[in-house]
Amino acid sequence: MPLRDRGVRTGDPRKEEAMRSARFPQKATGFVYLLVFLFAIWLCLTRSAHWQEVLTGAAVSLVLALFLSESYSTLGLPRLNPKRLMGFVAYLGVLLKEVVQANFDVAYRILHPRMPLRPGIVAVRTGLKQDIAKLMLANSITLTPGTFTMDIVGDTLLVHWIDVKGETVEESTRIIGEKFEKYLRLIFE
Repeated sequence: MPLRDRGVRTGDPRKEEAMRSARFPQKATGFVYLLVFLFAIWLCLTRSAHWQEVLTGAAVSLVLALFLSESYSTLGLPRLNPKRLMGFVAYLGVLLKEVVQANFDVAYRILHPRMPLRPGIVAVRTGLKQDIAKLMLANSITLTPGTFTMDIVGDTLLVHWIDVKGETVEESTRIIGEKFEKYLRLIFE
């Protein structure tokens, strides 16, 4: 954590004031994003436009955004823009397709026990730089039946795979991670 985030004084009042004023727009933007996000989730979960529920959702979102905005700003999430939003929508489509496809594959393996299985642990390399992007990649792999992300070490994910198809790290990366990473790179970089 940088020194300025811990309230350490630099000894120069002008520098301290400049640091505080430079951080305000970032905090305000993070607060607004979080408020809108939480309120949108509230509206989706309640599926109601009654004024009492909308008002309650706005109040709950406001309180949560006040308490969580500092944590939200440390995640390093990128600014929202149409390109990233479209990338996220495409990513959700690819994730849904892969989850459905993998569900059918695992169900077929259960119903036909003679289907060959080659379980194993493989390494999947990623070119993603941000920790939150790596986390999303790991969660995407884990959500896909037949694969489970066990650990993230630097730029490598250790994945348990129900039917290992790749013999090298490059093959495993291409088969498991590349389809998600393309869209995550669009969202986070």
